[in-house]
Amino acid sequence: MTTQPLRRRRRSALPYVLVLPATLLFVLSILAPGAYAVLLSLQRRKVAGGLLGAGSKVVFAGLDNYRQVLADAELWSSALRMLAVGAITIPVTIGLALLFALLLDTARARFTRAARLLIFLPYAVPGVIATLLWGFMYLPATSPIGGDHLDYFGVTGIFGSVANIVVWGAVGFNMVVIYTALRALPPEIYEAARMDGSSELQIALRIKVPLVLPAITMCTLFTVLASAQLFNEPNTLKPLSNAISSTWVPLMKVNTDAFVNSDIHTAAATSVVLAVAALAVSFVAARIVQARVAGAGR
Repeated sequence: MTTQPLRRRRRSALPYVLVLPATLLFVLSILAPGAYAVLLSLQRRKVAGGLLGAGSKVVFAGLDNYRQVLADAELWSSALRMLAVGAITIPVTIGLALLFALLLDTARARFTRAARLLIFLPYAVPGVIATLLWGFMYLPATSPIGGDHLDYFGVTGIFGSVANIVVWGAVGFNMVVIYTALRALPPEIYEAARMDGSSELQIALRIKVPLVLPAITMCTLFTVLASAQLFNEPNTLKPLSNAISSTWVPLMKVNTDAFVNSDIHTAAATSVVLAVAALAVSFVAARIVQARVAGAGR
């Protein structure tokens, strides 16, 4: 009789034990650094020692750092550049991923395994390495794609150059997600449509795309969130192009403020503002995905 309550307690505690490592990792890698960033954002370093300025001390600044960040024109300019790159990468990435997934899911598709691997391969390459490879392809002296005639590193051309690297680094993952959703659909739907005289194009546009719309929506929103974290590509291309400044996108500005200008408190405030914006976008994204999934299930 006494062993049964003990077994029930062990079983009830088992889920908490299983999620404990993930919880600790989340606290140590996300919550603790986030709390420390909030603390730093509320402080500032003040020069002490009178006219000689022999030392400095950290004082409480309240919301002054946030007022300075929100009034910084360079931050808004970097955000606009990030949005410009996102305006290119988001539709192109989702469009290519959907196109590749539909082509691989057609009845006449051949060598689908090899094709999936080749499309997914750029995603497996680290972003910095991929950016370096593309950088050499853009350089006029080493370019096999017309770098001596096209200015890939110009003031306007740099947006397309950065967006191209981001697109090919993300298409493979999104293609796999959409293709998996397509393969989960019952094949009887396609057979019935073919018996009614529908072509492959009509099946793709009128049957497949509406049924995998939740997966497409999810990929779109994840791509939007990834666009807000743009850093590796422009930061790696910076030594190759004068069009990319040290504050070209918001995360590059945070890096410059913290490690070049040694203004860790302003950098922390900017990070908190960006984190809040990302959380807001994530919340809206989750609500949209839930609405799409609920609408598709009706």
